[in-house]
Parts: sequence; structure tokens; C-alpha cells
Amino acid sequence: VQLQAFGGGLGQAGGSLRLSCAASGSIDSIAVMGWFRQAPGKQRELVATVTRGGSYNYAEPMKGRFTIARDNAKNTVNLQMNSLKPEDTAVYYCYANLRQSLWGAFYDYWGQGTEVTVSS
Repeated sequence: VQLQAFGGGLGQAGGSLRLSCAASGSIDSIAVMGWFRQAPGKQRELVATVTRGGSYNYAEPMKGRFTIARDNAKNTVNLQMNSLKPEDTAVYYCYANLRQSLWGAFYDYWGQGTEVTVSS
């Protein structure tokens, strides 16, 4: 299983960036997809997640600014980031909780991380 993240890069305060992630490989079902981030010197933290059934969970600082969207058929998840702030600067990691077979257990998988830098 691979989680391939795209997007990110350099943005300006008040601007927008978009991240995309595609899960590939031997996948039976993905329960949760989402994004976490890790700023320099800080622990990895939740950005937003969405379940297969469409339940959303946003970290408080992202509410109203970030929007997560998932395509169950394509095993993809996108993160639209608006009203960017310098404190959004971090490495963003795609996340999926999935199983590889009908009788298998669900495990956590992580993408390689993509850098987002927001200048003031």
C-alpha cells in the first residue's frame, strides 16, 4: 500500500494551497482518510479526517479555513487550504486507516509528507 501526496509548496498569508493524496496497492476498504501535519520542533497533529461514510473531523485551528474532501471510488483525499497563516507551515502527511482484505484488520498508513511553507 502506498499513499502518494501531491501539492503543497510555498504560499502566502491569506492565500490558498491544495493538497491531494491517492492510496494505491492492495486495498479492500479505507475507513478513514485525512491529513496530519508536523511543524519544526513540534509533534505531529491532526489537521482533518473524513470517514468512508462522510463524517468529518477538523482540528479547531483549521475550521472554516480548510476543507477536506474524499473520493471513495478513487481512494483519494484532498485538502483545500484557504486563508493560510504562517503558522500553517509544516510537513503535511496523508493518512489512511485501511484493510487489505475482507477478513483483515485495519491498520494506519502514512504518506511520505509534503512541505507547506506560508510566508507572511
